[in-house]
Amino acid sequence: MRIRKFLQGFFLLLFVIALVAGSIFLYRGYKTYDEAYQKTSLDEMAQTVYDTPGFTPLEELPEIYLDAVVAVEDHRFYTHSGIDFIAICRALWNDVRTLSLAEGGSTITQQTAKNLYFTQDRTPTRKVAEIFMAFQLEKHFSKEEILELYVNSIYFGNGYYGIGQASEGFFGKTPDKLTDSECTMLAGIPNAPSAYAPTANPKLAQERQRQVLRRMVDEECLSQEQADNILKQE
Repeated sequence: MRIRKFLQGFFLLLFVIALVAGSIFLYRGYKTYDEAYQKTSLDEMAQTVYDTPGFTPLEELPEIYLDAVVAVEDHRFYTHSGIDFIAICRALWNDVRTLSLAEGGSTITQQTAKNLYFTQDRTPTRKVAEIFMAFQLEKHFSKEEILELYVNSIYFGNGYYGIGQASEGFFGKTPDKLTDSECTMLAGIPNAPSAYAPTANPKLAQERQRQVLRRMVDEECLSQEQADNILKQE
């Protein structure tokens, strides 16, 4: 009986601590979001992306590149409202299991919010702020506009921000001239630019490209035959 009461009290204490800690992170995260949102409006922040050298409108990007980005980064992008609860739960489980913050479960909308407003630091406060900002982005912009902001603000390594700069920098051509192979390779780089950039490690870049193609096959964006043919391209 004493052991049972002790365990009940212990788990109740853990619950209270978790509740208090969660409330603190929620408050700090909301405050961080609100300060950023009040300082610079969504339209003003979006304009900084539109004005970036190399900005490429969505209609000038190859469809296979956009399909690859969505498949590998956020395959439920067109159905969620800014955050993906399934991805978050999976990431939380993996982080607890590995005792790390290696996996974040961020959607394309959340990553766009982070790229536009916040630092890359992996902290609970920034994560909460990112979620609040993601909801604002979804209310203010269409999915296509969010995707356009995302691909034009992500970092590809080598000092290249956005698909326009990356396309010119890595392959010496504008995005509309990219081959299917180049498109699927570029889609995988932002996950870890220092590792997957073709100028950094060609073998790792190709392995990442294979991962992208596998995801595209899983999401029925490509057949296995099409994916195999893309891998055969230079």
